[in-house]
Amino acid sequence: MSARRRLTRRQFVRCAAAGAASGYWLGCAAPGPRAAAPLTREEAAVQQGDWDGLAGICVQRIRRSGAEYGDIRLIETVRHVIRGQDGRIEDVRETRDAGFGVRVLYGGGWGFAASPIFTPEEVRATTELAIEIARASATLALEPVRLAPEPPHQDAVASPREIDPFSVPLEQKTGLLLAAMEAMQKVEGIRRTRASLWAQRDLKMFASTEGALVAFDLLASHGAIGATAVCAGRFASREHDTPHLRAGWELIRDANFEREATRVAEQAVEKCQAPAVEAGEYDLVLDPAHLALTIHESCGHPSELDRALGYEANYAGTSFLTPEKLGRFRYGSPQVSLVADNTEPGGLASTGYDDDGVAGQRWDIVREGVFAGYSTNREVAPKIGEGRSRGSCRADGWSSIPILRIANVGLEPGAGTLDDLIGDVKRGIYIEGAGSFSIDQKRYNFQFGGDAFWLIENGQRKHMLRDVIYTGITPEFWGSCDAVADRAHRRMFGFITCGKGQPGQSGWMTHAASPARFRGVNVIRGATAS
Repeated sequence: MSARRRLTRRQFVRCAAAGAASGYWLGCAAPGPRAAAPLTREEAAVQQGDWDGLAGICVQRIRRSGAEYGDIRLIETVRHVIRGQDGRIEDVRETRDAGFGVRVLYGGGWGFAASPIFTPEEVRATTELAIEIARASATLALEPVRLAPEPPHQDAVASPREIDPFSVPLEQKTGLLLAAMEAMQKVEGIRRTRASLWAQRDLKMFASTEGALVAFDLLASHGAIGATAVCAGRFASREHDTPHLRAGWELIRDANFEREATRVAEQAVEKCQAPAVEAGEYDLVLDPAHLALTIHESCGHPSELDRALGYEANYAGTSFLTPEKLGRFRYGSPQVSLVADNTEPGGLASTGYDDDGVAGQRWDIVREGVFAGYSTNREVAPKIGEGRSRGSCRADGWSSIPILRIANVGLEPGAGTLDDLIGDVKRGIYIEGAGSFSIDQKRYNFQFGGDAFWLIENGQRKHMLRDVIYTGITPEFWGSCDAVADRAHRRMFGFITCGKGQPGQSGWMTHAASPARFRGVNVIRGATAS
């Protein structure tokens, strides 16, 4: 480490003293009420639970401190989960969580503090703590944070929904799951069945010292069924789900789980009885339910600018898509265009505005095979000369500090049908659904499994296979893509467990695609589940 990067003893002691005095470091949440500073007359007039008034207390306190920037997010989350297994409902749960997080930029250093207590006294004390932490952080900053500009937005955002899932009777929900499990259990060879429903609503307010004020009503839904078959000393599972999307009960209603249940169970049995794949080189036709994970890991993560700049090296790795490659690196074939779109209805990252207060946008990550853009936030965008953030800064809750996250990244459609893609394959494999995977710290070398596999011979989809894993190098793999099906085949799949950050956070985003074909991919045989 160079001398320039070492802290002096005085700097270390000063920062440690500030941390000890407050009891917290950057990103910590308050465990309970703190001693409240005297309130002004205006602050004292604010009622407990008055989000507008509480946000005003915070914003005015930050402005008076001389900080460059500050914001507050007030959030209430309600989550409903039902799980069933083997024909029984085993878990019905509704949880509520609420709190607020305050972020302050002072002297080029960040401070963050949070609390679950919605009172004027607590908002003021938490804001003062965030300011104190920011001042301490400024003494450690090797380079002061400078934010890209964004006009202050005043708006109200509601995600799309036709039917509120929280209004659907519990008996209707459990009846749907029980009927699906019963249908799967009727298929000979099925040993285990499972079914679940999930819905989450976030009511949120964002206010900043720049004058932004946005109210959010965000809803997401999901459902899944699965079956496990046992045969010849081994087992195999098959899954089917509605993707996590910003939608209401209509997402579950239209999935028709009872109808799909028989197919899922029959394919679990067929998969269990299927021959193991023979290792070798195959053409692959990948379904959108499978491509979503491949896009996420090999395109979404490496195109996060903080990773490319080395800020995630300690935990989640770096990126092979370093800044000098922007606009000139051949990421894939001319058939490959990957677009980030935080405005697409239904996308989990389509929230109107991110946690920097930046409006949702659409931009190119890869255009006709050439690396074209990063996901950015207001902090890192200026580091590559961009005048505005792409709006990809999100936290996973009120007690977490916002960080740069993957956008809704999707593969642009091509022409033709799934049958056209398969019809031009002499020896290949069709893959549906997600399975195990691994990828290196630069998102360069990888291997992916799947949920279901079919042999393709002479343009025809034949019998199922098992134990299929394909390997590749990211630009070579995407360079082998010679066809993408048309928009009629396009589907969206959401992720709610994308891990990043220290302390860790779970990010939400959606990846859309049509089926795509890849030539000459190396396939190996994985381990058989027994």
